[in-house]
Order: sequence, then structure tokens, then C-alpha cells
Amino acid sequence: MSNATNQIGLEKADMSAVITELNSLLSSYHMFYINVRGYHWNVKGEHFFTLHPQFEALYTSLQVQIDEIAERILTLGGTPLHAYSDFTQHTSIKEDKNVKDGNTCVKGVVTGLQELILEQRKVSALAAESEDQGTADLVDAYVQEQEKLIWMYNAFLG
Repeated sequence: MSNATNQIGLEKADMSAVITELNSLLSSYHMFYINVRGYHWNVKGEHFFTLHPQFEALYTSLQVQIDEIAERILTLGGTPLHAYSDFTQHTSIKEDKNVKDGNTCVKGVVTGLQELILEQRKVSALAAESEDQGTADLVDAYVQEQEKLIWMYNAFLG
């Protein structure tokens, strides 16, 4: 293995752009996670018993994905962002504070998922250009799962 490649044989120069995009994605996942935790804690109204456990399942899944993205960054030879101040500078997702209405929470989930999908498609394309099949496969699996979630949450909204 040469100095021009990382520990898994990919070109370091190509991976720097992928790592940067993965860190932005990691930041967006963290912001979305924080929003979903807020929805879980604060949702009120007639759909509480339906939405409260759904939001918990979603943020639990996001925790796993956050860890997988950070570990992928490390595998590529990068350093995952890990400070909230970094996340706020690199995310495409806005804080959604003090939301209590169930439908508004669900709309926030749909918007967040849509934003993650856009970012992941960008990461996937960049990874494919860099012959980084592992990263492309990782985010492509997330996209497929999240597209289904969008359909389900939109069905809830009617």
C-alpha cells in the first residue's frame, strides 16, 4: 500500500472530499436526532400514544446510523466531527424547537428525512466517483429505508 492510499486501498486525495461530505451528513444526522428527541419528549394531543413510540424508534435508529457514519469516516482515514458547535456549522437541517403538535412533529420528521436523502444521494455519487463502494452502499441503504419512512409518515398526515 502506498502513501497515496488509505488503509483500505482508496486514494487519499479522493477520500478527502468524501470525508468532508460524510462529516456534513454526520452533522445533519445529529441535528435531526436532536429534533426527533424533542418531538418524542414534547408531542401532545390525540396522537401521543401513536407518535411517542414511533419517534423513539426513529431516534434509536438514528443513533445507530450516526455511529456507522462516524466509523465510516474513521475507516476512510478521517476524523468525525463530534462537537455540537461543529454540527451547527455543517448541517443542512435547522433546529426545530418547542414543537408539540403531532402533525407538526411529523411534518418535521418528513422534512428532515427529505434533507438527509438529498445529502446522502450527493455522498453516494461522490463516493461512486471515488470508487468507494462501501460508503455508497452505506448511504444508499439509508436512502431506501428513509424513502419508505417518508411514505409512511405522509400517509399518517393524509
